[in-house]
Amino acid sequence: WAKRSTPSANHKILTRYSSVDNRFYIGWANNDKLYIYQKVGGTESFNLQTTRLFRDPSAWYHIVVAYDTTQSTEANRIKLYVNGTQETSFSNTSYPSQNLDLYYQTATSVVAYIGQYTSSQYYDGYFSDMHLIDGQQLDSSYFGETNDNGVWIPKKYTGTYGDEGFKLEFKQTGTGTNSSGMGADTSGNDNHWAPSNLASTDVTEDTPTNNFATFNSANLFNSPVLSEGNVQFDSNSSSGSSVVTTIAPSNGKWYAEAKIAPAASAGAVVAVSVGVSEVGKEAFNIKGQGASRPNVGYNYGDNINTNVEIDGSLIDTESQYRAGDIVGIALNLDDGEVTFYLNGTAINSGTAYNLHTNSTHENTGFSVQTHTSSGNQIVSFNFGNPAFSISSGNADANGYGNFEYTVPSGYYALCTKNL
Repeated sequence: WAKRSTPSANHKILTRYSSVDNRFYIGWANNDKLYIYQKVGGTESFNLQTTRLFRDPSAWYHIVVAYDTTQSTEANRIKLYVNGTQETSFSNTSYPSQNLDLYYQTATSVVAYIGQYTSSQYYDGYFSDMHLIDGQQLDSSYFGETNDNGVWIPKKYTGTYGDEGFKLEFKQTGTGTNSSGMGADTSGNDNHWAPSNLASTDVTEDTPTNNFATFNSANLFNSPVLSEGNVQFDSNSSSGSSVVTTIAPSNGKWYAEAKIAPAASAGAVVAVSVGVSEVGKEAFNIKGQGASRPNVGYNYGDNINTNVEIDGSLIDTESQYRAGDIVGIALNLDDGEVTFYLNGTAINSGTAYNLHTNSTHENTGFSVQTHTSSGNQIVSFNFGNPAFSISSGNADANGYGNFEYTVPSGYYALCTKNL
């Protein structure tokens, strides 16, 4: 299972790469097509490219590649399934010859990678529930099923793995190549993987069975930079840069936290906020730009007062938050209100702010935006799937999410199980 963070980029899932003449990979190219490719000794062995594109940063994709070159029909030698359905439309169809060995299995002296191809191509996104079945060609029904809502979901694989097979659940947070590491093989083969450039915070709550909100990388305004699985925002020195979440509900009560990084320069302003989100629209652009964007924001800037603004109008002046502080946001869409917290304590004596002072906020998501271009502003959000260390650990009343502070009563992490 894979969830992409950035469309139009080279994202490889499983690879072996020795040189341009000897390589194998499964993954996305920067045209958003899914590729299965091999070249050995300078000769291309196979090259399959899907016709359809995969560029939804809110979606988990289940991918099964079934390889068996003993098949007499060439189209049966590699089968590709996405979310339970076999892909049959390809923009390029070059299948392997009969009985061709897979470079991934034969080139054992070449390091294999998950989420890396060359030193310039790293996967940006999430992985979950990864299997390699050695010696069998299995379809997607062994690993997933359709639930009562018609959604393709994971199911437990009960078969064998073969000698070189593995099962990665990513439940551990260690950095060693062992059963306590992030790359622990739980198939029984102990084919553990070595984590590289990963920290314990890279193991998250976001999974195919409970999909959490992130920022929508397909819907950016003024080119901010997203990272850490689309939960960290960098203004990229852009005035008025902004982004909203992939999930923007119209009702319910939702909670998120934002941790503030040091400002790049004095006077730079960033607002953690809630704002209108419309499918197919750039963040906020339908009702103006700059300070007039439709949002309710709690602003931060070095050596300036901290204000609460609604659609660009000053509503309140409150305690200034600084680098390292965590701002909590309790969004009440049933009553059209939002309450901000500073390190666990509600500002404005706990009195909520009205979302509808100057404009109508319908489909509303958590958001972040900048008001000046005088330096990069960085904010890490936590919708229950934090990319920063949590010292206490608090779930919502349904048991979902991992927050620094107690979730206000009646409020929930913004994830599909709570929806």
